Amino acid sequence: MPTLKHGVLLTETEYGLALLDQESAEYWTLNPTAAVVLRNLLDGGGPERAVEILTTRYEDVDTDLAAEDVRRITDELRDAGLVVPDP
Repeated sequence: MPTLKHGVLLTETEYGLALLDQESAEYWTLNPTAAVVLRNLLDGGGPERAVEILTTRYEDVDTDLAAEDVRRITDELRDAGLVVPDP
């Protein structure tokens, strides 16, 4: 289960989530879809659960599209160094 990297602050916004990496001073905003994926992962849910949440919340999104979104969002969060795997 991934966690936020030490020093990354998370806050809710009107539009989704905002993340601030205090070490690099970089700031990211996550749209509602990415916010759902990150919240799910931080709460211990896996990618399959994130897909389920997205397809339930957004009825016009099919399972394949949701799975691709979850993979892309997860990869982007990891590549940006915002989340790290649990030791």
